[in-house]
Amino acid sequence: MLSLTKIIMCKYLSFLFVLAFSFYANAQSYTLKGKVLNINTQLPLESATVYITTVKDSTILEYTLTDKNGDFNFAVKKNEKPVFIKVTYIGFETFTEEQKDLTANKDFNNIYLAESVNTLNEVTVKGEAPPIRVKNDTIEYNASLFKVRPDANVETLLKQLPGLEVDSDGKITANGKEVTQFLVNGKPFFDRDGAMALKNLPAEVINKIQVSDFKTKKEEYSKDQAASDNASINLTIDEDKNKGYFGKFMGGYGTDDRYESSFIVNFFKNNRKISVLGSSNNINAQGFSQDEVFDNMGGGRNSRGSTVNRSQANGITTSNLLGFNYSDEIFKDFETNANYNYAEAHTKNKNHSESTELRPDGNSYFTTSNSNTDNRNISNKANVELEYKISPTIRLFVAPKFNTSTTESNPDSNSISDNLTTGKKAYDANSASFNRNESNNFSNAINFNKSFEKRARNLSFGFNNNNSKSNSNNFVESETNFYDSNGVLNRNISRDQNSKNNSISDSYSAEIEYTEPVTDSIRFKIGVEYNYQNNINDNKTYDDIGNDIYTDLNDEQTTYLTSKQNSIAPKAGIRFQKNKFTFDVNSTTSITQYNNHSFYKGATTDLNKKYVLPYGSAQIRYRIDRSKFFTARYNYSQSLPSASELLPIENVSSTLNTVTGNPNLNPTETHNANISYRNFNFQTRSGYSLYLNSNFYNNDIISTSIYNPDNSRTTSYENISGTYSLSAGGSWNKSIKQEANLLRYGIALNANHSFSKSFTNGVLYGAKSIGISPRVYLNYDYGEFFTIAPSYNFSYNETTYDISSLNARSNVVHRVNLQTTSYWPTNWIWGNDFGYTYNSINQSFYLWNTSLSYTFLNKTFVAKVKVYDILNQNQSITRSISATSVTDNENTVLRRYAMFSLTYQIKNFAGKAPGRNRDREGMDRGERPEGFGGGRPGGPMD
Repeated sequence: MLSLTKIIMCKYLSFLFVLAFSFYANAQSYTLKGKVLNINTQLPLESATVYITTVKDSTILEYTLTDKNGDFNFAVKKNEKPVFIKVTYIGFETFTEEQKDLTANKDFNNIYLAESVNTLNEVTVKGEAPPIRVKNDTIEYNASLFKVRPDANVETLLKQLPGLEVDSDGKITANGKEVTQFLVNGKPFFDRDGAMALKNLPAEVINKIQVSDFKTKKEEYSKDQAASDNASINLTIDEDKNKGYFGKFMGGYGTDDRYESSFIVNFFKNNRKISVLGSSNNINAQGFSQDEVFDNMGGGRNSRGSTVNRSQANGITTSNLLGFNYSDEIFKDFETNANYNYAEAHTKNKNHSESTELRPDGNSYFTTSNSNTDNRNISNKANVELEYKISPTIRLFVAPKFNTSTTESNPDSNSISDNLTTGKKAYDANSASFNRNESNNFSNAINFNKSFEKRARNLSFGFNNNNSKSNSNNFVESETNFYDSNGVLNRNISRDQNSKNNSISDSYSAEIEYTEPVTDSIRFKIGVEYNYQNNINDNKTYDDIGNDIYTDLNDEQTTYLTSKQNSIAPKAGIRFQKNKFTFDVNSTTSITQYNNHSFYKGATTDLNKKYVLPYGSAQIRYRIDRSKFFTARYNYSQSLPSASELLPIENVSSTLNTVTGNPNLNPTETHNANISYRNFNFQTRSGYSLYLNSNFYNNDIISTSIYNPDNSRTTSYENISGTYSLSAGGSWNKSIKQEANLLRYGIALNANHSFSKSFTNGVLYGAKSIGISPRVYLNYDYGEFFTIAPSYNFSYNETTYDISSLNARSNVVHRVNLQTTSYWPTNWIWGNDFGYTYNSINQSFYLWNTSLSYTFLNKTFVAKVKVYDILNQNQSITRSISATSVTDNENTVLRRYAMFSLTYQIKNFAGKAPGRNRDREGMDRGERPEGFGGGRPGGPMD
């Protein structure tokens, strides 16, 4: 099998070489260059859009953005027909010059733009909207000018945009920044993480894609600079698609009684948007996704950038989901967004684990465990966002959230532990239980903001609360046998108990902050924050008195804990912002009263402490130009130990481990420092990013264990210092477009190093861990006919110990993936995903999924046959390494099945079904697709 794999890989690499060679060989191009200047000031205009269109039908052939010096330099394909070169910049008149052809290099020297007379009502002529525009810190892409298939979703569209990368795990980065918020017309679509919008909104309804820095509501209202290093994407709906409805209905059935079904219907009418969705399946597809190739198949696109196979969750899950999303402008300046989700999940899993416990005395214990889990969960989630612009200077935002959950599980387990030094049994244990938990949660966020006539002067008020309550009722039967050093039974613990736990957690915070501009470049802010937290945990355990009657209260396993924090934190900060340089310093002092109380075995324990905790941060940002950014940050923070870590009471709920708190623990101090550098060059369509992150800890809290002769242990907590974690990495990517073909490729490298400590049997020792995970990938789109996407991931992790009795442990994972999708012949889609995984802890395996679909009846129906895990080799084996143990886990996975499905699609915009997709019009006229195709009208950037 390995030799066959080598043959396949050699052929595969040879194919990629021929593909790359032919791609470059066919690219006959010429260079256009010049400089764009303000005609009045003679100063360069950075990020002006320069693009080439055909005279005949305004098809855009190529484009670029000017650099900080106003220069542009880009290659265009040979064209013997007349073209226009156009230059646009927000607030300036468009420059247009006709060229009879593109058959030689051309230097346009200086191009002058005049300021527009009416910049507030910018008019863009239909068909001539530039593909990209930059305004302040926002990059806006004209979606109509980036070719995608008629049935493509938003995620596919984003993959076509320069500067945006979508990795194999679905994580999206924009110019090196991770995108953490997705909005549709400025509002969430079910959730702000964008999972629903990316997979389920068709690309054809999108007009603009706006990429900007992610801001909190407080930062947005105060027009403050974003504090995070993340990005936000806003999708605007095309006006002629903003009235009507569209959706999909899908159902499928397969071998082994596998099934899936889902639907989503969207109703849009100007500001009002209503979406309803649902799904039901038993193929591990939790949540909602309608991939154009594999529908809801869990692990359909199995290429992953991680070290383990995460094509599905542990076990096999049957799930049902129903969701509703509503957004509207109720009346002028009052907007609302609400969504509701009902979800059911039933998961069955078998787990086998093998763990080697490492002890500094040289003894090692090997534990084999097996468990069966049957878990059921029902949840209801409702989120509401209300936004009211009371006046031009006053805005109010309220966002309540509700969540209820009920979980039932029936786990049973057994384990055996042997002393590897003596070869004798140390203990064995088995248990069976039934657990039921009900939880309710309510949270709310309120932000009130008042801006003043003086620029940057601002007053904000924020309030947050989080209230949760949970009740659990657990029944457990267990038996644990302990053996002496000769392997002879010397102690037995049997339990038949009912534990009831009630917990309540309430937290409230209020903040007021005022910002005053001292000068045009210096702002000073002061504020105060109040925090209140109250946690109650009431656990009662009853023993069986016979006939499953649990009325005998077990005092040793019955506890009542409360923890309460009151803190007030004055704070101040200053910002210096000049041209491309920004420097922030912030300081907070939290005066905290921390009260902990317990009632255990008839005794009351109170532990009350007062802390004065300083916090501080500093940040430097330097924007070298529109595409190059450097950021450096430092944060100092402290965190308090929990009540269970502090209170000196015994927790004997585990037969193997008795845990006692330590009242002498100090708060943990964390020093975090990180730097990052990002650059994306729109002229070369390439970019890279680099980062370094570090955390250093003082008074870190670790567990300390003392093993008894029968191998049970007593655990407490201690403060230690000198631990740290470091991570560094970088990525580089490039895209090349030739006619209708697009080649994207890149590399990424991430590395980490950490030092932790463990305290076992009175011996303190350290563990150093290193990890490295490079990745290379390539995506090639041959027009609208074929897509190929190979990738390779490597991961190496090693842990060494500073004590001679413990040997180093490591793990290596190689992962090769190949995704192909064929869209030829017309109406047919054939997708394949092939993955090969080599893991040093188990035998290598292959995972191959395939799908073949046919679209018919005017593209309203899609018939599909798909097979998951054709070779029936799928596995889920993982390794985790810590300072005290090495554990390998194997879980149940979904194996081979085949399924037939049928999808029905509906579309009706502005009272009529849409015509041909915008990106196929040229082909329908018999033309070969070039560049980005014609476009819809573009509007002004908000």
